[in-house]
Amino acid sequence: MPGKSGPEAGQFRAKSGTMIGNYHRAAMSTNEPLSTPFAGLLDGIYDCVDRVILTAYFLFGCGAGGFRLWWRTLTGSDDTLDNNHLMRMAGRFSRRVRGWAKANGIPVIDCAAKVRKHEIAEQYLPTDPQRTGIFLVLVNRAKASIWDVRRYGRGGIDLRRKQAYVNYYTFHIWDAEWGHVAIRMCGHPPFSAMVMLNGHEYVASLATRQGVRFGKEENCFTELADAPGLQQVADTLRSEDAIGRLMQVGERWLNRCLCFALDSDDQKRTGFRYALSIYQLEYSRNFLFKSGRALDQSFEGLIDRTRSTLDIKTVKTILGCKQRPQRKGKTRWEITVETPEYGLTIFKIHAGALTIKMYSKGERVLRCEVIVHNARKLKQGNGLARWVAVVTHLNELLDRFLEVVQCVDSAAIDDGTWDELPKPAYVGASRVAGIHLSQARLGVVLESVLALSTQPNGFTSGELAAQVGQRLGVQKEEYQARQAAYDLKKLRGKNLVAKTGSSRRYEAPPDGLRTMTALLVLRDKVFKPVLSHRNTQGRRPPKYGSPLDHHYHNLRQEMRKLFQTLRIGA
Repeated sequence: MPGKSGPEAGQFRAKSGTMIGNYHRAAMSTNEPLSTPFAGLLDGIYDCVDRVILTAYFLFGCGAGGFRLWWRTLTGSDDTLDNNHLMRMAGRFSRRVRGWAKANGIPVIDCAAKVRKHEIAEQYLPTDPQRTGIFLVLVNRAKASIWDVRRYGRGGIDLRRKQAYVNYYTFHIWDAEWGHVAIRMCGHPPFSAMVMLNGHEYVASLATRQGVRFGKEENCFTELADAPGLQQVADTLRSEDAIGRLMQVGERWLNRCLCFALDSDDQKRTGFRYALSIYQLEYSRNFLFKSGRALDQSFEGLIDRTRSTLDIKTVKTILGCKQRPQRKGKTRWEITVETPEYGLTIFKIHAGALTIKMYSKGERVLRCEVIVHNARKLKQGNGLARWVAVVTHLNELLDRFLEVVQCVDSAAIDDGTWDELPKPAYVGASRVAGIHLSQARLGVVLESVLALSTQPNGFTSGELAAQVGQRLGVQKEEYQARQAAYDLKKLRGKNLVAKTGSSRRYEAPPDGLRTMTALLVLRDKVFKPVLSHRNTQGRRPPKYGSPLDHHYHNLRQEMRKLFQTLRIGA
């Protein structure tokens, strides 16, 4: 194992403190969006490709003509191409899997619907990391697109796809390079499959071979002795070399699993070869805090300050113990598979095929990750050759999300901005009206722009119109895209919003996000509460409540005295 435990752990941590501190200062000097609010609280930061799901398919057999020609090469003619023979091939696949597993002592478990299969697999993980190969097979039924054969006339064949419930076989494998690998294969030809990997397992294995010491819990590094060295190892999954490694692990195990359906000779004779494409990918940025208490205070405060502004409705808490598990005695330096039992708060945003979320991992790690559920919808290309482009795009999306969160959390307004807002401005040669926050519609427009600012690719005037109409509770015809475009032009005149290149999409720059957030906070948290409670004489300060309630009470008392001095009637 790569970690240490016992009396050496404290010395190891002390010796590595200078190195971690140097890396921490180097990371904080970059353009990391959350470097300012978390400055002085971190031991380090690292980026890593996390969960990877690749689609494996036999391209020649995906079309009706290609599949018919492949079958003819396999069997010698089309005479046996019918649904009965296709079902027999699926049955032979099942019998071979179960017979081989029984002969080699490999458990085969039939899973019911909605069973968390990864939890079952964790119970059967090999204790000896040197033992490689299949250690578990899980079987479940799910929908698949399979071939339906209809014969007519003299040798006529009609091949069409149909949806049917079939058996899927998930082979759980321990690989020397990637650790736990899972291959989910359909038992019906052309035997489509998915390869499921974990980037943290690969980085841990490679770092161990290179002598980089670390502490790890589940798929998260919790202690870093050589943070730059670990980041250098993790960067190998962001380079072109990662494509070759992914192809190697796919070919290494896909062909072995395919042998249950086709012998090696049949694979070579018919030219059956899998092609790989990206289906699902996770990219994470991990902040290692010095203590769990600092993590709790920073993260919970960040959520409380940004939840209402960003309109996050999918913040949820997984119920569990109220207390985090505290480390007893020495620092743990070994890999563990314990599931945390403390309350876990997830800060999640769904954006089409993307999910961006922040949550605490382990005792003192804050993870920010972006997940693409279907790489084809990114329009970056989903072929394995586009690996670097997809990973780079996810990195940019994560940077944008963290930038928005940081800007909203640390709102600011320049001197003179309040006075300049109502004045007219220019967008190119066009003169546009100023911004009056006293108008209810413009206030809702600012709120809607902030709510849409987390979308990775910006937003359109139509999306803004839908958001504003929903908040105002009006019909679609009362606030349309052309009105939203005019309001956006006003915001562009004040540099609060900008167009993304030559497209018709908009995004809010960092300074614009801070200014709009500050304007809304001043309007909703300062002006309205104070002016609506001018007569507070005789009201007692709140005995219980948040610090904000006490601030409001004191502020209202002082404002009442100010109104009396200025002779402003209540």
